[in-house]
Amino acid sequence: MATTLEIIRGIAQAAANAYDGSHEESLSADGKARKVGLHREEGHLINDRRVIDGFNVRFSGPILTITYQSEIRLKEVAQPGFENEVVGMIRKVASFLKKEYKSITGDTLSLTKVGEPAVLVQKISNFRSDVQASCNYKIGGMGDVEENKMPSEDRLDKAVRDWLALGPGKKRPSNDTRKG
Repeated sequence: MATTLEIIRGIAQAAANAYDGSHEESLSADGKARKVGLHREEGHLINDRRVIDGFNVRFSGPILTITYQSEIRLKEVAQPGFENEVVGMIRKVASFLKKEYKSITGDTLSLTKVGEPAVLVQKISNFRSDVQASCNYKIGGMGDVEENKMPSEDRLDKAVRDWLALGPGKKRPSNDTRKG
């Protein structure tokens, strides 16, 4: 049974193995090609139009958040099934992480989707758009980790009330020339 730290290190290493260029054997440090399924892996490295896309992983207690970002043409956003394609990219990343985690540690990685993916499209220009999508997964085998609790509203509220209670004092600094 892997410890929480070993699981996190394994996932982080699996994500790090997907650097830009890892899909080419000649550009890989160990000579092993790794294909995630990203758009940047298609076509020729120099001759074709460069596609900007990638992913990131973030941990919050037993929750793994996979974030996918891409720069696309505006006309692609209007096509039917666009959101499904973006969510499919997150699924490909999750599948890659599981496969790479197994090759690194020898153990299997269990990821259970929590909630629905969020997709945000922002217009950069009349030609390009930026897509950011994220999805949360519960990591299996991390039972001893508590879920991240929401910040305490009471603590913040009390600090603001205490600050406001100080109020404007009647004592003025010596260099204040205002009357009052």
